[in-house]
Amino acid sequence: MRWVRRLVTVFAVLLGLAVAAGSGLWIWKPWVPSLDLVEPGSTGRRIAEAGVFANYFPAPAATSSGAVLILGGSEGGLGNGGRRMALELQKAGYAVLQAAYYRAPGQPPNLELVPLEAFDRALAWLGRQPGVTPDRIAVIGISKGAEAALLVATRHPELRAVVAGVPSSVVWAAINWEYGGGGIESSWSHGGKPVPALAYGAYDWDQGVYSVYKNGLGALAQHPETIIPVEKALAPLMLICGEADALWPSCEMARQVESRARAQGGPAVELHAYKDAGHAAIGVPVPKSNPNYERLGSLGGTPEGNAQAREDGWPKIIAFLKANLAPPQPAPPN
Repeated sequence: MRWVRRLVTVFAVLLGLAVAAGSGLWIWKPWVPSLDLVEPGSTGRRIAEAGVFANYFPAPAATSSGAVLILGGSEGGLGNGGRRMALELQKAGYAVLQAAYYRAPGQPPNLELVPLEAFDRALAWLGRQPGVTPDRIAVIGISKGAEAALLVATRHPELRAVVAGVPSSVVWAAINWEYGGGGIESSWSHGGKPVPALAYGAYDWDQGVYSVYKNGLGALAQHPETIIPVEKALAPLMLICGEADALWPSCEMARQVESRARAQGGPAVELHAYKDAGHAAIGVPVPKSNPNYERLGSLGGTPEGNAQAREDGWPKIIAFLKANLAPPQPAPPN
């Protein structure tokens, strides 16, 4: 089968590296990202109940501006980037749930057949909190979290807004760290069954990991069942991407989402593409004095380009949430 052959290409590359370095490479597994389970800090609390593992940051005022579910990327767990976003959103008046969906206690160790029901539970938990109403919730997802956020939007018509940062337009095959990051199964499942997924394409030494996504998209016409049906979503979408993304073609996929929504009568889409930014195009602004500033360009673009994208994009996210999570206006008297 074609998809198996494509995956074997990726695995063969990794296997060759492992043989060259000795079997210790497979024991060490340097390709596995470090796992963070950051504590929420003084303004939040850790949640580990009802199938939800998360950090919760309640709104600072008695009356919330709305609530936001944050989903991180393929690193899994609960990362610092998500916490920084949560804290800034909390300051802006939102109740925020930074939820893990894999690699946390009680969750799958790989991004493989992760149940979409995990997001249902997170949204239900968030909607039950004091000051939060289920009809004023938004989702922000980054990278694989954006893939999840768009899928969640197709299944939750009550959502009021979705922000998908460096997103995917399709469901991708799994990320299984035991096999060098490749995978045969789908990333996601629903009702115990795999969600149809697009296989990785051939690996190109010059383009690296980017190539397996770019080349995989070349087979999309033969696998339309893997496209995320964003037209089923009711919530308006904000898409943020980096034209120089070196991890996957986030702007190409963002435009596919925008095009499908328009063609299929889907929700309104607001797309912001940043020319000199990469996979770090979305997030809380990072000042040049920050010791991590230079790392902003590690997945495409320049540090300056990614920093400028964040400076421009973050206020747009806040404005988008404010516009879409505002309380319903009372009907004028007759």
